[in-house]
Amino acid sequence: MSIGIPLLMFAGAVGHTAAVRISIRVRPGASRTRVGGEHDGALVVRVAAPAAQGQATEASLAAVVDAFGVRRSAVTLVLGPTSRNKVVRIIIIIIIGERAVFDELLTQ
Repeated sequence: MSIGIPLLMFAGAVGHTAAVRISIRVRPGASRTRVGGEHDGALVVRVAAPAAQGQATEASLAAVVDAFGVRRSAVTLVLGPTSRNKVVRIIIIIIIGERAVFDELLTQ
């Protein structure tokens, strides 16, 4: 499955850091928090938190942190603080297998 963005493919050397932007689609009020699947070219992030007072946004960022195995400070909301469609920036260290992490999330 492709989401139309060249994600987690870098020209940098292994061990260097890189920043990627990923479109996410937040689905608040889910029975449990889960990252996986694709909706209109965005990674789906289901969160149990309600869509009120930024709770779903914060829960979605926390879910992205867990899914990609990065620190909270490595994930920044770029666009969509009050929308279900968001863009997040993730700073990662380039290692072999990062693409596999993203591909696995899309197929869940």
